[in-house]
Amino acid sequence: MQSTLTLALVQSDCVWENPAANRAHLTHFLSKTPAHVDAVLLPEMFATGFSMSPVTVAETMDGPTITWMQQWAADQNCALAGSLAIADKGQYYNRFLWVTPTGEIYSYDKRHGFSLAGEDKIYKAGTDSAVFTYKGWRICPRICYDLRFPVWSRNTEDYDLLLYVANWPAPRITAWDTLLQARAIENMSYCVGVNRVGIDPKGNTYPGHTAAYTALGEAISDDLQSNEGLVTAVLDRDSLQSIRKQLRFLADRDEFVLGRKSD
Repeated sequence: MQSTLTLALVQSDCVWENPAANRAHLTHFLSKTPAHVDAVLLPEMFATGFSMSPVTVAETMDGPTITWMQQWAADQNCALAGSLAIADKGQYYNRFLWVTPTGEIYSYDKRHGFSLAGEDKIYKAGTDSAVFTYKGWRICPRICYDLRFPVWSRNTEDYDLLLYVANWPAPRITAWDTLLQARAIENMSYCVGVNRVGIDPKGNTYPGHTAAYTALGEAISDDLQSNEGLVTAVLDRDSLQSIRKQLRFLADRDEFVLGRKSD
């Protein structure tokens, strides 16, 4: 069990629906990863952009992008994570993948499809909260639109880190900033959000605002603004436990019964 967890957050642009070009582009950023980093986080659908054409862009779980992730993680002895459009058993998923240096994969399927873009009709919704443990840290992965639904991210599984990967557009970036900080505070947890930058072919502009917050809502990563780049965030277990011991807010949380009309 590690007392600290060091994350590298990659805020990158994306070549539309071109996985090979994006892998090459991201390799440039990954080459700048500091040696002491435990995991690197990439944005949502980092290989394709937020495409609603999975029949064209989706890969399988043994496809070239996951193979690339596994190879990089093994070579650098560092976990690599982000989301991809995945075809699995006749369904399409917006799937978060955390690939370890030993090749193990932790996954989470996005529960809340972005209905304004029709994602909920194209990609199958996940049902598993998918909290996993890495180097002694309990991690809860979520994707973009999930950020708007606090009950789904409620800390009922004693996680230490809540993380979101996203393609969050400029017109609603204030909501991104505010909700990331709120999720950290209400869940007494570190909260990290990694967003892309650039403009997609549909004219959507993505302004970044990648950030990491403590359980008190304090920012602990440098501000890349709308630029491509990589920043690190160091999470400290002793500090987190001290906050939780002093401020025992999780013990007073309400209980919820989770349900959706589509279930």
